[in-house]
Formats: sequence, structure tokens, C-alpha cells
Amino acid sequence: MVKIDKILFPSELREYSLKILPYVLSMSEKYNSTIYLLHVIDDISKWGGFYLPHISLDLYQKEAMEAAEKFMDKICDDQMKGCPNFERKICSGDPATEILKTIDAEAIDLVVMGTHGYKGLERAIFGSVARKVVKNSPIPVLTINPYKLK
Repeated sequence: MVKIDKILFPSELREYSLKILPYVLSMSEKYNSTIYLLHVIDDISKWGGFYLPHISLDLYQKEAMEAAEKFMDKICDDQMKGCPNFERKICSGDPATEILKTIDAEAIDLVVMGTHGYKGLERAIFGSVARKVVKNSPIPVLTINPYKLK
């Protein structure tokens, strides 16, 4: 039998990504797994050559971290009350790279993530995180399109 002790749920902390959470919680309950809730703040310093009006990169990172902490608190308080085993982490960097690092560092057994985050121009600039993770992950990745869920 497959043993799934640790499930990684990388989330953009947007409302549509919360549609995936019931699947993560259900799998965690079935396998008595620990959920690792991860949010990666995209490091925009790599775009330093572009003009970003009215905000410094340091201020952006600070405000993004504060907003992520507040939303993560809300998820943990509202959605994860019935889940006794979960860890949470917020970091900064390239999302796909940080997800892959977390898989290795925490010995994750399964990743459950959304297929659609950014759209339009954002997707063209940042690329598909899910595609990169699926392509490079050493473990199974369950992808869910949150826009197709009822």
C-alpha cells in the first residue's frame, strides 16, 4: 500500500485556490498525513531592470509578506481547524524552485496543487509553476483546475 505521510499544498493564497483545499484535507484524513501549506512570494527583484513606479522592491517584499501572513492566518483559522497535523511556511523566491526545494527538505510524499494561477500577461511573464513542478518533481503531483470545480 502506498504510504503518504506528508502532503505539500502550495497555494497562491487567492480565493480560487481554496477550492482545492477540501481535496487536500480529504487526502490528509484518509492517509493520516501532515499537510504542508506553502506560499511563495515571487521574488520580483529579478525584474530589476524594469521600471516599477511608486514602490521599492524592499517595500513590496515586506507588504507581500505581511499580506501573505494575514491570509495564511485566515486559512488556518477558518479552513484547517479540523486538521490536527499541518505546517505552514511563507518564503520568497521562484515559486517552482521553492516548491521543489520544499519537497526535498521536508521529504514530501505527494504534492496537490492548482493548475491555473496566473492568467494572461502574468502567465506569459511568470510561466506555469504547475508545469515546472510536474516536469521536475521526484514525487507524484496531483494537479487540480480550480476553475472547473463545482
